[in-house]
Amino acid sequence: MRSSPLVSKSLGSAANEKNWARFHRYGPYALLLLSTLLAAGIADTYMSRGEMYAAGGLVAVAVALHWMWRDLPPGSEGDRFPVSGQLLYALRTAIAFALTWLNPFFAIYATLGYFDAASLLPGRRARVGLLVTAVIMAGSQSGGLPPRSALQWLALGILYVVNASLSMLFAYLAEQDAGRVRQHIATIAELERANARLEQALQENAGLHAQLLVQAREAGVADERRRLAAEIHDTLSQGLAGIVTQLQAVTAAPDPALAGRHLDRALALARHSLDEARRSVHNLAPAALEHATLPEALEKTVTAWSERSGVAARFTVTGGEEALHGEVAATLLRIAEEALGNTARHAGASRVGVTLSYMGDEVVLDVRDDGCGFDAGALPPRSGSGGFGLAGMRARAERMAGTATVESEPGQGTAVSARVPLVRHG
Repeated sequence: MRSSPLVSKSLGSAANEKNWARFHRYGPYALLLLSTLLAAGIADTYMSRGEMYAAGGLVAVAVALHWMWRDLPPGSEGDRFPVSGQLLYALRTAIAFALTWLNPFFAIYATLGYFDAASLLPGRRARVGLLVTAVIMAGSQSGGLPPRSALQWLALGILYVVNASLSMLFAYLAEQDAGRVRQHIATIAELERANARLEQALQENAGLHAQLLVQAREAGVADERRRLAAEIHDTLSQGLAGIVTQLQAVTAAPDPALAGRHLDRALALARHSLDEARRSVHNLAPAALEHATLPEALEKTVTAWSERSGVAARFTVTGGEEALHGEVAATLLRIAEEALGNTARHAGASRVGVTLSYMGDEVVLDVRDDGCGFDAGALPPRSGSGGFGLAGMRARAERMAGTATVESEPGQGTAVSARVPLVRHG
């Protein structure tokens, strides 16, 4: 896997820091040795015997100085430039100046001032250190210190301007590069913190996901229980009620032929209820919708209900008939069965009207009767003996993003209206 540019730069900067640390530890000895060897080669030209002894003593002091400060600490967060580092820079620069005064080749050793001024001296002191080092370098390049002629003084001035300008330019570029490195390091640190927050968020999301799965399972179980309860109420309870009614009619019928017809109806209701129970368990559509459209199923349901209850019933369709989604059709059929069941049990009606209306983006089912009616405002959430009643109709309509309303007054009959979105088949 390829690393990002920021990471690559960070790794590169870490390697550069190790290289620079190695140079600061061993470089002074190497530069001091090189300049000493070159200075010794021309010692007779530039130095007297006394100056040679003095140079040798200063070289020994320089070696001792670097040995004493070989493990110079970088400084704490509140003391980035410790006094020990500033003292080392000052002493070493003074020794380099004195050595270059004795022999210009010692300027090679003085170049150390260019490399570590920014790391040992703070702010303006670093610039002063660079300018002092530029004096040493210009003196060496102009023929040695001190200048011995006007031409040499002129050369010293020109070379000093060149060295000072270059040192300031390189210091500025190095500072800019260090700033970019610090910015990269800060960016990487922020990315690491962001990754840590993201990982924590992912862990929290995993926990929430597991919790939601548990809640979804619980909600699914509860919904399935409600569905089965509603299906049992809409199918088995009404079918059993119809069977009881037919069997009561058998005991009261004086004519054996009439009693036989009631028995046949009771048997048909029992078979129908058994089929509906199987379909409820498997969450299938009502049997009446298996091979028929909703208007056809409603017409059969109304006709069969009228024959069982002995109440005149009429079914009407308005608007342009459309093929409905199975869930929508099943919901309206169940609401119609529940409304007719309530009418048979409680209304004492002589006439019932069922209307299915296709109204653009809605389908409306109306069930009206001329029975005794009741106070709709005082209707409890559940009606009947342990049944779902009108509350069940409302729940069915709401599952389809629809509504079910009941209008009734004592002695004025009852009207049930269910409105659901028209969702087409397929």
